[in-house]
Amino acid sequence: MDHFYLEAILSAEDDAITVINQHKEVLFWNDAAVQTYNIQKSEILNKRITNFFHNEDLMVLKVLHSRIPVKNTYHRPRNDKHVVINASPVFNEGGELIGAVSLERDITSIVRLNDNLHTKSEELNELKQKMLHLDETSPFSKLIGNSAALSETIQIAKKAANTDATTLILGESGTGKEVCARAIHEASSRKNGPFIPVNCGAIPSALFESELFGYVGGAFTGADKKGKAGKIEMAEGGTLFLDEVGELPFEMQVKLLRVLQESELYRIGETKGRKINVRFIAATNQNLENLMNNQQFRPDLYYRLNVIQIKMPPLRERTDDIIELCQQFLQQFASEYQSTIPILAEDAVQVMNEYHWPGNVRELRNVAQRMIILSDQSIIHKTDMDQLLQHGHFTPLSSNAFTSSTYPKEKQLIEQMLNQMNGNKSATAKRLGISRVTLYKKLKKYDIEVK
Repeated sequence: MDHFYLEAILSAEDDAITVINQHKEVLFWNDAAVQTYNIQKSEILNKRITNFFHNEDLMVLKVLHSRIPVKNTYHRPRNDKHVVINASPVFNEGGELIGAVSLERDITSIVRLNDNLHTKSEELNELKQKMLHLDETSPFSKLIGNSAALSETIQIAKKAANTDATTLILGESGTGKEVCARAIHEASSRKNGPFIPVNCGAIPSALFESELFGYVGGAFTGADKKGKAGKIEMAEGGTLFLDEVGELPFEMQVKLLRVLQESELYRIGETKGRKINVRFIAATNQNLENLMNNQQFRPDLYYRLNVIQIKMPPLRERTDDIIELCQQFLQQFASEYQSTIPILAEDAVQVMNEYHWPGNVRELRNVAQRMIILSDQSIIHKTDMDQLLQHGHFTPLSSNAFTSSTYPKEKQLIEQMLNQMNGNKSATAKRLGISRVTLYKKLKKYDIEVK
């Protein structure tokens, strides 16, 4: 009976599990392994695993030969597969090696998404660089407002732009930390060099080292023979922006500290360092001091990053800027949607100035977008604002909420939200505040095709 229970547990595991004996014959191959490699159990069980994979592509064989387990290691057993693997040798009671076992988590889709994100980020960065070069005004003009809190921030940022000192930007989500970092770069002597943003919270930990530091050809199984430059090298002569730096894996913090101290990096698999000329700007919405106290962030890295500290004020501390920002966003979206700019009544202005804006400038931008898309009024009043500010979500699109003149706007909003949610109908309906049934009716009504 124990054997059947164990078989059921292993078969239910989401990770691909492989067990081989000392003769390299496959003793166990679970359903997840079948799905990952498209090799049926009847084909591979009791067969030598080398009949299906190249020797050099199998981590489980390396563990069998070395007798040394591996933990949470990135591996590429086939050209079309990326996995994170845990593998261990198996010994009997007498200490004799009798085989090896491996657990592989398929991260191929994550790697592909990350590669696509990298490509799109590069394209977006190029477009942003071109637009910035066309703009002859001060780079800091993107930080809109004249409040004392923002003016103080801009003054410090301008001083930071005159140096290559490492800079740490602190602030809540949506306050414009990346806008500030780009402005510093564009106002600095490095403005003709690249500005490379890295979202530390969006990169899988198993891929972080190769993404940031790069690797040489043959550094690991499946590595590009030509090697690959990491984000740090890509920023040569320019600026590397480490967003959400508090999410940086602890083991990577040591390596980043070394780069900051020595201006030298080592690609994965490299024994000789490479000198770099990169300016580092980091940002976070977390309390790094608390992370240090909890031993989640290295104090030496914190002090190395925190040479110049810039605090982005939350919108509730710069209420003098709210209406100016809103007018800028209204002009932007009115032009985009070919609509008229509504007038803000005095009671609406009062609501906006008294609102706490938990999402900061990003939330204000969304509210301005809703005004243009959803409102039929030429003047926005307090009652309109109460709906537009409803818990920071989109105002529900009830079946009777739109007249025929607003149908194009409703269709445009639904298409835009579907695009933001990558075609996920459930998520789209939730964001729009309607049921899935209502969404399906509207998709059919407007003949919207979901790709």
